[in-house]
Amino acid sequence: MKNNDNRRSFIKKVAIGGIGLTAMPSVLMAEAKQKDIEALQASAKPDAKSGKRGYNSSYKEEHLRRVAFPIGGLGAGMFCLEGSGAISHMSIRNRPEIFHEPNMFAAIAIKGEKVVARVLEGPVEEWKMFGQRGTGNGASGANYGLPRFNSTVFSDRFPFATIDLEEKDIPLKAQIIGWSPFIPTDEDNSGLPAGALEYKFTNTSNEVIEAVFSYNSRNFVLQGGQKGAIKKMSNGFVLSQEGTEEKPHLKTDFAIFTNEPATVDYCWFRGGWFDPLTMVWNTIKEGKVKSQEPDSDAPGASLFVPFKLNAGEQKTIRLMLAWYVPDSDLRIGDMVIDPKKTNSAECCIAPSAIGLEEKSNYNAPNYRPWYSSKFKSIEEVADYWKDKYGELQNKSAIFREAFYSSTLPPEVIEAVAANLTILKSPTVLRQFDGRLWSWEGCGDDGGCCHGSCTHVWNYAQAIPHLFPSLERSLRATEFCENQNFDGHQQFRANMPISSAKHDFHAAADGQLGGIMKVYREWRISGDTAWLKKMYPMVKTSMDYAITTWDPGNKGIIEEPHHNTYDIEFWGPDGMCTSFYLGALTAFIKMGQFLKKDISKYKALYTAGRKFMETELYNGEYFNQKIQWTGLKAPNPVNEKSFATQYTAEALEILKIEGPKYQYGTGCLSDGILGGWISRMCGLEEPLDIEKTKSHLLSVHKYNLKSDLSDHVNPQRPSYAAGYEGGLLLCSWPKGGMLSLPFVYSNEVWTGIEYQVASHLMLMGQVNEGLDIVKACRDRYDGRVRNPFNEYECGHWYARAMSSYGLIQGLTGVRYDAVDKTLYMDSKVGDFTSFLSTATGFGTVTFKNNKISLNVAYGNIPIKKAVIAGKETRLS
Repeated sequence: MKNNDNRRSFIKKVAIGGIGLTAMPSVLMAEAKQKDIEALQASAKPDAKSGKRGYNSSYKEEHLRRVAFPIGGLGAGMFCLEGSGAISHMSIRNRPEIFHEPNMFAAIAIKGEKVVARVLEGPVEEWKMFGQRGTGNGASGANYGLPRFNSTVFSDRFPFATIDLEEKDIPLKAQIIGWSPFIPTDEDNSGLPAGALEYKFTNTSNEVIEAVFSYNSRNFVLQGGQKGAIKKMSNGFVLSQEGTEEKPHLKTDFAIFTNEPATVDYCWFRGGWFDPLTMVWNTIKEGKVKSQEPDSDAPGASLFVPFKLNAGEQKTIRLMLAWYVPDSDLRIGDMVIDPKKTNSAECCIAPSAIGLEEKSNYNAPNYRPWYSSKFKSIEEVADYWKDKYGELQNKSAIFREAFYSSTLPPEVIEAVAANLTILKSPTVLRQFDGRLWSWEGCGDDGGCCHGSCTHVWNYAQAIPHLFPSLERSLRATEFCENQNFDGHQQFRANMPISSAKHDFHAAADGQLGGIMKVYREWRISGDTAWLKKMYPMVKTSMDYAITTWDPGNKGIIEEPHHNTYDIEFWGPDGMCTSFYLGALTAFIKMGQFLKKDISKYKALYTAGRKFMETELYNGEYFNQKIQWTGLKAPNPVNEKSFATQYTAEALEILKIEGPKYQYGTGCLSDGILGGWISRMCGLEEPLDIEKTKSHLLSVHKYNLKSDLSDHVNPQRPSYAAGYEGGLLLCSWPKGGMLSLPFVYSNEVWTGIEYQVASHLMLMGQVNEGLDIVKACRDRYDGRVRNPFNEYECGHWYARAMSSYGLIQGLTGVRYDAVDKTLYMDSKVGDFTSFLSTATGFGTVTFKNNKISLNVAYGNIPIKKAVIAGKETRLS
């Protein structure tokens, strides 16, 4: 077979056939390929006139300020590698610890007439020197005052990050490669509580260099006034703290080790003031190694690796890190055991039915991480990490190579990859039995907004394609533990996952989105047995939605309905009615496949579409008809709600404008969100294409601002403010802005920016979509915000994974495992793009009106391909 655009040798080109297509990857180089980095950077050169950093390129100088790249496991915790090479955001205790910056660092000492010693990091960023916790007292305990390299350049190719360090006084070229396993379809290995830092040295002189590498760490796991210890391990050490009977969650082990002979100091100098770090640096600066046995009250430990390099010679020292925190004090929600109010145990879907391992002994009162079911100790984690290191690195590199083979616009690749780091962050948890459970985002010291919130996770498109079995575990929670016999869904799940109370509104967008997502998971997995198991509960949910929000069977969401803005909309609106139409469409298709009577639902869809296209469309965009009389719901004042109180002043507004927190005549960026969710789930647009396009173009016209300095935002302005640009949640271009519009209406959320952008792209409006993506990524260029932490209600906010939908928006690429069909509808002409399925991943190439599939990992069985609605063959 002839080569396709010089595809790398590890990708095997495959042809059409009715059998599984499998590519066996060759062993790849362990480290990031510099030529690949340079090629991608060349396609994203900085704009010399504006001084802007090029998208998907390196970070340097002022763009390094806030760079912090997550390294860790899916649902297992993380630490961050900063642009300087420093370690921060150490969050391994089953919760976020955003400001936990442990004093751990690598150093190099080069011997000669005079020993030259440096911390293997670039300069400390100026913002760290004052205004952070403890800096008013001199940043006591930090290593900011130790000599380090002059400058760094940071390059990311998720899940790998590369830092090039420069120092004119040192005859060594130094490079750091940080990474942790990320292998689509392999959630277990992608969820290891582990990470790696590889330090690569090149002798740039004409002389033999003798040097000592060291890695040094204070025992940062100490907490709660407990006693810690440094434990021995081969070529490394374990920072440890035991738990207590009352507080077992305090037990923490963190291992630091290498794969080659190392001398270890298990007990730093014990003394007051700054004695321990002073004495450690004394050893380093003299080019010595120190061996010391473990002893009580050790403040920290160091490992030393001496080495020699001939002129031009290279050496890489692999540093492996692993942690083990098997218990937590995390418990949220009250378990309910009442057959009248919740599904019975027999109704629940067993984890084994959704592809997860059964854990019958999971009866802990609090959250326990999945990895504690696989590993019994830090030693087991470390041994596994050491034994599987090369294999996992190669497989992660296969993903990197496939993903970055894309020819899509660099701002799109950057946006997708940057938000895959959410899967490494403490936003994501995975409980003992393997089921996914997540926050909306990370607070500084704890999770933010619990329970895999359905109306937020609607937007997140990465997990269903990369780790489909984990996404299906969310559906099981929603339709089993969180749904009662009436069909009411609690949109926030308990932790540990258990039957939920039903004492608040269901979320209309979350519950209806879940119906569409069951359809999506079925088409992605091809598992019809799973669909049959889910269908009765989906029907119960669908019927509850009709009874509760559309009791008049009009096909519209009319009664007050809770939604992602943490309030209730009163009267029909474009956003939630588009969800209703999308859910009806999904339910009809599933019912037709299972040969059910779906005539009632077809009638509702037809009526609802007509109403929305005539009554909610103003000629440019869809809006809301506010209604609070003539409904089954009680007066808004008496309606149970979240933080919606009616003071005397608010009652006066109610008389004139209606209930608080509506959008009325506004142009809502989420105004046809249900249509985008439909497309992401493999369904057609539920509304007229031209009206849908007009709405999206109106959002681009009215809501996208290049300069927010005159924009009034009394809500949460730090997401975008001043001279920055961004897409507002809502605007009122035709007047009618309410005194108290829905909360958050003046804000900018990246998750909404990406969903609007990708929906525009699906409509063929590529440039308009890219305008929004660029505005978003310009805010996250490293100067003010971390490029790898798009925040909303907390750090690493889940909604931002809507960026994954940009791939489908530009290419129309989607794989249907039920029909074994590859779909494509390019909006950018010829392209190569990443594709991930339930059984493997690779790239799809469209060239000269022909489509080809390159399987990089696993297998993707294909029977036919469809390009822009027309069946064709793979080339």
